[in-house]
This record gives sequence, structure tokens and C-alpha cells, in this order.
Amino acid sequence: MNSRFKRLVQKPIFILLAVNILAGLLVFRDYGLSWDEPLFYDYGNALGYAYSPRAWLSGDFDLSNSYGASGDDHKTRGPAYLLLAREPVYLLEALGLDEASAWHLINFLFFQLGVYFLYRLAARWMRPSAALTATALFSWQPLLWGHAFINPKDPPFLVFFLASVCLGLEMADHLADETKTNKQKYGSLILPAVLLGIATSIRVLGPLAGLLVVIYAISRFHKRITAFIPHLILYGILAILAMFITWPFLWENPILNFVSVLSFMSDNPTNLSVLFGGEVYRAGELPRRYLPFMLATTLTEPVWFLFFLGVVAGYIKLFRQKITDHIVSLSLVFLWFAILIVYVLLRRPAVYDGLRHFLFILPPIFIFTGFAFESIIHRIAPIWLRAGLIFILLLPGIAGIVQLHPYEYAYYNSFVGGTSQAFRQYETDYWLTCYQDAVKSLDQTLDRPVDLYVHREAYIAEYYASENIAVRELRGALDEVISGDYVLVNTRTNEDRKVFKEAPIVLQVRRGDAIFCVVKQIP
Repeated sequence: MNSRFKRLVQKPIFILLAVNILAGLLVFRDYGLSWDEPLFYDYGNALGYAYSPRAWLSGDFDLSNSYGASGDDHKTRGPAYLLLAREPVYLLEALGLDEASAWHLINFLFFQLGVYFLYRLAARWMRPSAALTATALFSWQPLLWGHAFINPKDPPFLVFFLASVCLGLEMADHLADETKTNKQKYGSLILPAVLLGIATSIRVLGPLAGLLVVIYAISRFHKRITAFIPHLILYGILAILAMFITWPFLWENPILNFVSVLSFMSDNPTNLSVLFGGEVYRAGELPRRYLPFMLATTLTEPVWFLFFLGVVAGYIKLFRQKITDHIVSLSLVFLWFAILIVYVLLRRPAVYDGLRHFLFILPPIFIFTGFAFESIIHRIAPIWLRAGLIFILLLPGIAGIVQLHPYEYAYYNSFVGGTSQAFRQYETDYWLTCYQDAVKSLDQTLDRPVDLYVHREAYIAEYYASENIAVRELRGALDEVISGDYVLVNTRTNEDRKVFKEAPIVLQVRRGDAIFCVVKQIP
């Protein structure tokens, strides 16, 4: 037992994961449902139909029954993560958790796989202590910590993309190792291929991970590329098969449906309104500076200083070591981040919700910060001074998580004055997670049944309403609102200033000076 514990301590990533999981277990119930969650989870609940032999043999099998209530929207999003997560969620529900809390816990626990793979990938190029510190900086970003609970779409894609790259690079090293047998080589590509297929099922950008892996493998094989071709073919076939199995929408017409999704997602068309710089834009009309601004202000202050220092330090280290394979693989990781940035700046697709759709490009940033941490650890001899400096660099993330809980995903750093100063200028709780606190707080003040009209996405508020609160949709019902009724309105695009603006506010959900939603009572 002692030897096992010793081996565990020697792998410090497991200590970080244990700390994260313990913290998550203490707070997962605090997070409210987000805008996209209920209908997306309904999609997950409906998926069983697509994989039911009884339904196949019924004589009236209709694949659309497996898409849930929002089929037209969600069928184009591969449900691989929902397939994997729904059974653990059902188990937690059977143990007494409500559906939202069960999903939030599973979402967070699954994100810890991404934390692990970031460490594993970073450790290719740097000391374990530096890789661990970079991973802690990553996992303690308020933006990522918040999304890890409430977002079942983008963090899972980050995890599968990251795992596909990490295990894919390891696969290429394995295939290039002439001491390995063919059986070992073919066995080494199964898991990376399956993960790549699942990543592609979740989002059509998944093949980019496969492209990075293939380029690295080609660089490893040099003139022996013909020996790699059979493995490459099998790698592609298994990835396509995994994608197909986990994405029912493709079953009817695999090529046409995939191409249509690829075409649609390349521009991500939407008419959603976005508050940026105090002005309201359509998502497709935001200025080019939107993504760079969000990258600069929604990650903690030390990140970009450490990143640029790490780029210099990392390449100096690898060029001195003259290890070509490490230089190539690290450059591909840098391209993983850079390609998407350049694409967005040049192509200008519709963007919204801050960095939500771009979470998967963040791992390379933190991998490069690891080289900066390595330089700090190497150059500062007194361990107390080294630990103190690292703590100072990690502190903004820890402080942001504590201060904003459970609205960490609304984080802005001090470059714009924090979330309090960003309020009214930029979106904060754009996914309406404040509805849980608003409804529960209102319920505690009531001594009689009331009508609560909700300006947007009333089904979220309804999930938390007691028998004292009858939740109603405000849109189309303005004439029905009478004196004494309550109105719940969020501050996305400053909507609280437009809806019943003269009605007195009886309740606010806020952190600091940032107000996320308000409850008004009609006088």
C-alpha cells in the first residue's frame, strides 16, 4: 500500500485532479441551468431510440424521434458525449440528485480528463513540475471552471480534441518505433482513432486534430512513409466509423449530411444579439477585434505574459537540444491555436458568447506557459521564493473562482476593471444561469402564490419554481401582466433596462457591481 501511495505522489497530476474533484463535489449543486442545457439534455434522453433494436424492428422506425424536442437545431450536433454521459447521469438521479445537478457533476468530472491530457501532452517537452503548474493555471481559469459545469457542448469537444492530439502524437511515436511489432503498432492506433471520430462527431472541426497527427507522423517516418500508409488508412477508417456510429444524423445520408453540416458550421450563421463595447451588434457583424479582446480579457492577467515568454523559452530550449521531433510536434501545437485565430480574423464568421466556441484552442496557450514556468523553476533557487511566485501567478484564477462563484464563466480580468466594470459594456451571464438564484430567492420572500413572467427562456426558471410560483412566458403575454405580478429579466444586452423599466426592482442577482438578472414587481 505504501509503495502504491509513493507512486501516486510521484505523479503530481493526480493530486491536482483530486483537489479539483473534491472542490467540484462541494459546489456542483450551486450552478443553475444554462440557456442551452435543458433541450440538449432532452436530446440525450431521446437518443436511446436510435440505438434500440426493438425500435429498429418495430416497422415504423423514425430516426427523427431520437433528436428530442429541438431536433432541427441539435441533430446537426453529434451526441457522442451525451451517449457516454447519460448513463452515469441516470445513476446519479437514481441516487437522489436532480437532473441538472447530476449533469453538472458529470460535466465537471469529465472535464478533468482534459486537465489530465493537458498535463500529459505538456510533459512531452518539459519537466513534470512545469507541466503541472501550467495545468493548474489552465484548470483554475474562472472561465473554464465555470464552463466545466454548465456547458455540455464546448468543454467535451475540448477534451476529445486534446485527447486526440495527445494520444495521436504518442501513436505516431509508437508507429515509428522499429522495436514494436505490427500487432503492437496496430493496437496503438485504435484509441486515438476512436477519440478523433468522437471529436468529429461533436464538432466538424475535429479532423483538424487528425491532420496535426498525420503531419507529425509523416515527419517521423521521413523516407519510410510507405510503411505508414496502411496504419494511416486504418486510423482514418476507425475514426470515420466512430463518428458514424455516434452521430445518428449521418445514418440517413452520411456524405451529404456531413457536408451540409460542415458548410453550415463554417460560417455559424445566427442573428443573435451581442453586447460589445457598450453597443449591441448582430453576431455576424461584430468587429474583428472581438475575439482578440475576449482572449485578452477573459483569461487571467499572467496568461499572455507567460505565453509569449514561453514561446521564446520553449523554442530556445528545443533548438539547443536539437530534437527535431520535439520541434515539429511543438510547432504543430502552436498551429492548432494560430490557424483558428487567423481563420476567424480573415473569414469573420458569426461569433458570440465570448470564447465559448473557442475553448478548444486554449490548451496550446497553457502548454507554452509551461516553458515560462520551467524557466522560473530553473532560475530561482530558494524553493520558498519559487513557490511564492508560482502562487502569485495562480492567485488571480483562484480569486476569480471564489469571488464569482457560481458565475465564474462571466469572468473578466483587471485589464478591463474586472467583471464589475465589464458589466453594461460586455456580456456577463449570457447563458442566464442566474435564474436559479433569482427564483429560489423570490420563493423565500413569498407568503402567497404569484405569477412570475420571464422575459427569455422561461423553461429554465420553471425548473426551479416551487408550487408558489407559476412561471409564464412574457413574450406574447404583455397584456396579461397585472399589478402585483413579478417579472424576471436578465441583463444580457442590457434587456433589464428595456423591459418594464419603470417597475421597481425587488431582487437582484449580482456579483460586485455586475448584475446578472433582476426580479421586478408590477406596481
